[in-house]
Amino acid sequence: MIQFLIYLLTIISIWGILALSLNIQYGITGLVNLGHIAFFMIGGYVSTVLVILLGWPIGLAMAGGTVAAGLYGIVLALPTSGLQQDYWAICTLAAAEIVRMFFLNTTFGDPYTGGSFGVSDIPQPLHDVFSGAAYPYFYLVLSAVCLLACWALAEWITSTPYGRLLKALREGDEVPLALGKQVRSARIRAMGVGGALAGLAGALFVHFNAFVSPNYFLPIETFLVWAMVIVGGGGSHRGVLVGTVVIQTVFTSSRFLKGVLPVDPSTLGPARMILIAVLVISVLIFLPDGVVPERKRLYSPVRRGGGT
Repeated sequence: MIQFLIYLLTIISIWGILALSLNIQYGITGLVNLGHIAFFMIGGYVSTVLVILLGWPIGLAMAGGTVAAGLYGIVLALPTSGLQQDYWAICTLAAAEIVRMFFLNTTFGDPYTGGSFGVSDIPQPLHDVFSGAAYPYFYLVLSAVCLLACWALAEWITSTPYGRLLKALREGDEVPLALGKQVRSARIRAMGVGGALAGLAGALFVHFNAFVSPNYFLPIETFLVWAMVIVGGGGSHRGVLVGTVVIQTVFTSSRFLKGVLPVDPSTLGPARMILIAVLVISVLIFLPDGVVPERKRLYSPVRRGGGT
């Protein structure tokens, strides 16, 4: 049970970073990204390629995966930043499938390495320093530190004038344009920042598993990230982390139900997705702003004739 809790907390930390990245794009900026898992995948695969094929140090390779995912977000946003919300969503979904198909049909030197076979034996950071029993604790600390850093960065971005511009974009383009703001540039930067954080999460994920496969990055994974944001509360970074804890606990812990409930193990997978869907629908009905709603700042009106 202790080992499972360590594993669960590590996964929550990694997916918490991924949920924060989507919250920057959707919860703060209002960009409906239905292919968010592509950034996760690019970060993981680029880090893997840099370590295995090019022999980069693991830390530098993870940074490379982070940068690559951020650049992908910028490249994706360049031709699509002027689209309406529904067309934007369709483009992001299609772009994610293009990325997955690329890695599904690409091998790395060996016909049995990469592609549908995946890549195994991915090096793990400082694995030789910590003993086998201590390594899960080390990776939990590493993932938690990265999560805290990403949360602090997201909070800082939100508190800046640029963050206030992103919130204005969430409500529509009219007011930012009337104030002379660069709407297109703001969207592109939001995609880049969100993509970079998701890439970091992907790099942490593949080095934690020591294996990566295109089957890890199906569209259903994007649904899980969206569930975390919706349940926690879009626009609220703390709420998103709460949503991550709830969704990942339900998703990961359901494997133990096969010994408790008289349910066939083959039905547990679909059943847990149905449970998460019911949870999302219930939150949308009874708590439309999420479990931890965004705290919106209120300004006192300025009275004419002096004083506030």
